[in-house]
Amino acid sequence: MNAFDWAFALEILPRLLDAALTTILIALSGFGIAVVVGLFLALGRRSRHRWLAWPTGALVEFIRSTPLLIQLYVVFYVLPNYGLNLTALQAGILGIALHYACYTAEVYRAGLDAVPRAQWEAVTALNLAPLAAYRDVILPQALRPILPALGNYLISILKDTPVLSAITVVEIMQRAKNIGSETFRYLEPITMVGLFFLILSLGLAWLVRRLENRLETAR
Repeated sequence: MNAFDWAFALEILPRLLDAALTTILIALSGFGIAVVVGLFLALGRRSRHRWLAWPTGALVEFIRSTPLLIQLYVVFYVLPNYGLNLTALQAGILGIALHYACYTAEVYRAGLDAVPRAQWEAVTALNLAPLAAYRDVILPQALRPILPALGNYLISILKDTPVLSAITVVEIMQRAKNIGSETFRYLEPITMVGLFFLILSLGLAWLVRRLENRLETAR
């Protein structure tokens, strides 16, 4: 049985760290897009106008009900046939962002539905513009309870980045597999990748908890 080779681990560390930056870029970019698009999808789904609410709801359910891998294939391999040409990295970020935007949309919708009815009546009575009402009254109350769920999706996006290797994105897991196929040593690269995901996931969870605490004390 082969023992863990620390010298080999140090040798491949720079290559893994380089790919780790790509992984972090994908996770943060995808999450940033997802939380913004997800909010608009949630507002669209809650709209009183059926012409907006029904297509938005159908889109959300369709994306949530199909695998991320298939969606990535469509974005990277199918859309170029219709004039949308993206690099593998761009397609990966877009695919993972749209996929998780539909999940965050449901989280936003739950948060908005949890805002007391009196608050909605108050903004109506004050004749606040919709943008001001959401920005100053509704969203601050809706975001506090859903922050843990949004944080969970950030961690989920991070852990789903290896799926992007299917469209040739070289993130940290794909780099580890490449190193393994070149050297026939998988113990060190795979173990280091596992530790990377563990440490970063724990760090993100800690940051989310800190943000929760700050929002609680600011109430």
